[in-house]
Amino acid sequence: MNIATTAAQIGLERESRTGAVTVPIYQTATFRHPGLGQSTGYDYSRSGNPTRQALEEGLARLEGASRGFAYASGMAAITSLMFLFQQGDHLIVTEDLYGGSYRLFEKLFQQFGLTFSYVDTSDVEQVRQAIRPNTRALFVESLTNPLLKVADVRGLAEVCKANDMLCIVDNTFLTPYLLRCLDLGADITVYSGSKYLAGHNDVVCGLVAVKDAALAEKVYFHQNGAGAVLGPQDSWLTIRGIKTLGLRMDRQQENALALAQWLEQHPKVGRVYYPGLPNHPGHALMQHQCGGFGAMIAFEVTEPALVNQLLMKTQIISFAESLGGVESLITFPQVQTHADIEPEKLQRLGINHLLLRLSVGIEDKDDLIADLAQAFEGEDA
Repeated sequence: MNIATTAAQIGLERESRTGAVTVPIYQTATFRHPGLGQSTGYDYSRSGNPTRQALEEGLARLEGASRGFAYASGMAAITSLMFLFQQGDHLIVTEDLYGGSYRLFEKLFQQFGLTFSYVDTSDVEQVRQAIRPNTRALFVESLTNPLLKVADVRGLAEVCKANDMLCIVDNTFLTPYLLRCLDLGADITVYSGSKYLAGHNDVVCGLVAVKDAALAEKVYFHQNGAGAVLGPQDSWLTIRGIKTLGLRMDRQQENALALAQWLEQHPKVGRVYYPGLPNHPGHALMQHQCGGFGAMIAFEVTEPALVNQLLMKTQIISFAESLGGVESLITFPQVQTHADIEPEKLQRLGINHLLLRLSVGIEDKDDLIADLAQAFEGEDA
């Protein structure tokens, strides 16, 4: 089936007893045993819950994975994956990644003996050169946050395989609707499911898909042992969101291209980062590798005063963190999403005092352009 069909059908096979087309919310902590030493397959909701299982099985189908896993947040998902490693292990990581991931690696897991090298993962050779004898994995964002550099997932997966490393891809910005990383050789994909997959800014969750069944068993052991699982209500909300993934992404990409083209021509914009523009360095790779260019835009304004002006004056586009929902959002990465990264590193990467990040929603594109236009002029809409 086309992936849009697979997404729309998520959960339908779970309720054969009543034929309900909506997955029930099994709001229970525990399950009654039919007899001594017997189980219905469910014992305690940390270990398994039917609503969460419907989400996890649906994710596995979307990804072409052996198993899927749902967590209480995207950061909980990444934390659980770090349990695959031990003291003395080294990981190579995307240099301009989400600030929360950087904080997790540098401030939490370094104290347990893991080490991390940060490189430009849009350059396969830089990744190859960073490999050490104790390197155990590559953690790469398929489309980086916020500078939208494009990773050659197939090329990186081949490097990992040749060096006995795990290839872990944070595919939050693209989702399996636009990029199926496991098909290109990655071992694990991880998502902030709060973003495009759930899609409505009403749930916080993390999702992981694992290709190999034996590796998936290890991931499940850590999920169950650490216990940061997604509850049934939030699992249901995420299932509901995934059903419209294709529709939303199509509209959001259409809007994003229109806004990127408009911003590119605006005299108060110095630079636009959007891989759907032909002048983007990753444009050709995404054409070959992906089913679209996504709906995230980063752009630099020409004067520092314009940053606050845009954040405060947009009427339709909300000044708020997060991304991927049906509502358009604008953020200032230097002081919000990437505040935990050292200032000198931010400056070197280009995450500067002029850079704004725009998550494009499903509103009418003409209304979004008009909103930006009046904000640039500093007038009320």
